[in-house]
Amino acid sequence: MAGPAGAVPEVAGGAPRSPRAYARRWVFLLVVSLLSCSNATLWLSFAPVADIIAQHFLLSMAQVGWLSLIYLVVSIPFGILAIWILDSVGLRGATILGAWLNFAGSMLRALPCVAAWVPNTFAFFMGGQSLCALAQNLVIFSPAKLAALWFPEHQRATANMIATMSNPLGILVANVLSPALVKKGEDIPLMLGVYTIPAGLACLLATVCLWESVPPTPPSVGAASSTSENFLQGLKLLLQNKAYVILAVCFGGGIGIFSSFSALLEQILCASGYSNGFSGLCGALFIVFGILGALVLGLYVDRTKRFTEATKIGLCLASMACVAFALAQGVLIMVLLTALTVRPEDPSSSTCQHGEDPLDWTVSLLLMASLCTLFTCVLVLFFHTPYRRLQAESAGPPLPWTCAPELRVPPEAPGSAPPAQRLQEPPGPASCLQEPKDSQRL
Repeated sequence: MAGPAGAVPEVAGGAPRSPRAYARRWVFLLVVSLLSCSNATLWLSFAPVADIIAQHFLLSMAQVGWLSLIYLVVSIPFGILAIWILDSVGLRGATILGAWLNFAGSMLRALPCVAAWVPNTFAFFMGGQSLCALAQNLVIFSPAKLAALWFPEHQRATANMIATMSNPLGILVANVLSPALVKKGEDIPLMLGVYTIPAGLACLLATVCLWESVPPTPPSVGAASSTSENFLQGLKLLLQNKAYVILAVCFGGGIGIFSSFSALLEQILCASGYSNGFSGLCGALFIVFGILGALVLGLYVDRTKRFTEATKIGLCLASMACVAFALAQGVLIMVLLTALTVRPEDPSSSTCQHGEDPLDWTVSLLLMASLCTLFTCVLVLFFHTPYRRLQAESAGPPLPWTCAPELRVPPEAPGSAPPAQRLQEPPGPASCLQEPKDSQRL
């Protein structure tokens, strides 16, 4: 039976309990993965059929674009709040809160299609997307914390990969499922209803199956000895860490480019004469091969611990793919890509159904490729840092110990060492007390 959060692992005979991995860690991983996948499908569900959405509900393409853009807008002010919530209420509480926000948002989006009295369809769509966007902040920060707190060191990268890649898997599902479900405007209620099912299942599993934020016994030395700084102090330390700033800029820019590309892919390709089904297939292929690459890479780095090398090579390959696509992040990137579009001079082969004149995305795609290449160069040239968690686990003691400040000398027994000699002997486990760390107080 699990003990309370923050409880100190039991000791027997003066020795700490060895690290232990619990089978229910896989249930936690399943819930987080399903929630992340559902959240991503809700984010991108409108984008692959943007022209049909705009035509059926009498919306502009800019309004439909904002249904995806709102995720990125919300993540800026509420991302920091989500980190604080994870540290304050723990992984379980944050996951349950995210699951309920995600489910509520999916239901709010579907309301205009089942209630004739709804006066403003776009307001309900935007409200539902906003709730899902709030949930996203709690979802995308969970995988690394889940892997660190629940999984042994030889499974951490794999667990993190599974939970993290569930998000692009949801993007894949949206790219394939939305065009398959929506051939005309009357099919939109079916699409919105289908996307509420995984959201509801994730909410049910999170509420019923998650019992604690941390296991009773840490799964590894790193989990046992990890500590959390004060929230504001932690932010200050991060901003002073050169390696972190480089990672934040490069990966943040990469995520922004990927998000913008995913949301705008249908608008880019339909202007060149490609159907919604083909656009969805292109987005799905990007995700499929990304997931396969992440699976292989996750298993590789779990065994070799070559995290830095794998990261640099992966970002280089992503930049090459981006450049190749341009030639055949975040809010600012998406707005900038849209602003740089122009009206084509040559006759159009557009298949867009929203009734607006098609746009030429050439300059926007070249900008996207240039930004991706820039971020890659910065990471490859300037990111050089040791992996401190592995160093701590290879050199540290089995579990952290804090000894009493004073060493009491027991009464001298016949044949025992003199008091002075006994004072110089290092204290054993029986004279130490285990100190609970902040990560166990979640």
